[in-house]
Amino acid sequence: MSNGAKRFLKLFAKNIKVAMGPGHYHVNGINITCVHCQNDKFEHGKAQLNTAMLSFLNLDFANRSANILTCDRCGFVHWFNKGVNRV
Repeated sequence: MSNGAKRFLKLFAKNIKVAMGPGHYHVNGINITCVHCQNDKFEHGKAQLNTAMLSFLNLDFANRSANILTCDRCGFVHWFNKGVNRV
């Protein structure tokens, strides 16, 4: 493998690692900072919002989901009903 190809693969792997790790986010054009420690790097995830009726009917999959951002520094979880965008 040539040096150029090796450099490309190394850079590509580094960018994938950065893209998959903690990052900066905004919601409706507002940059998100942790309300607890003022950090600005978060891990993104989703959480299901269960309701009693759909759980009773064993239809939990039909419930809505919320976006969650977990602070990379202190672990505080921020919940969002709207979409979050990585900056």
